[in-house]
Amino acid sequence: MPYVVDFKDVSTVGLESSPVAEALAGLRANEARYFRNKYDHTFTVSPANDAPEVIDRVSRILKEERDIAIGSRPLEATAFEVDGLRMDYVFYESGLSINVMYSIEDGGKRAVGFKLAEGMEVPEELASRFKFARQKSKLAGVIRGSFFVIKGEY
Repeated sequence: MPYVVDFKDVSTVGLESSPVAEALAGLRANEARYFRNKYDHTFTVSPANDAPEVIDRVSRILKEERDIAIGSRPLEATAFEVDGLRMDYVFYESGLSINVMYSIEDGGKRAVGFKLAEGMEVPEELASRFKFARQKSKLAGVIRGSFFVIKGEY
C-alpha cells in the first residue's frame, strides 16, 4: 500500500527493519520536503514488493553504467515525473537511498545519486568508487552523498 511521506511528523513506517530506521526516515522525509517545496509534488513510496519495476530499473542502470550490485535489501521504492524529469528512488535496509534522475528530453540531466543515512557505513560496493560529501539536514542529521552521470539510454 502506498505511503505518503510526511516531513512534518517523521515516521519510520516501512523502514522498521533498518538498523538506522530513524535516520533513514529522516532522509526520506528530507526528500519529501524537497519535492514538495521545489515542485509541489507529494512524495509517496511503496513497499519494495509492490514496485519491482522501479528496483529493476535502478539495478539495471547501476549494473550497466558502473557494474554495481547493491547488497542490501530494498525496503521501499517510488517513481514519478516532475518538470520533465523521471525520478526513481529506492530506500535500502542498510540506510542507503539511491535516486535516478533522468531527463525525458534528449541532452538533459541524467544522473544517479547516493545518500547515506546517518549512522551507516559506506557500503562495500561503493566505498572504493565514490567520495561522499557531507550535508546537514534538520530532518536527517548528517547526510553523506555522491553521484555519477548516466551515459547510456534507459
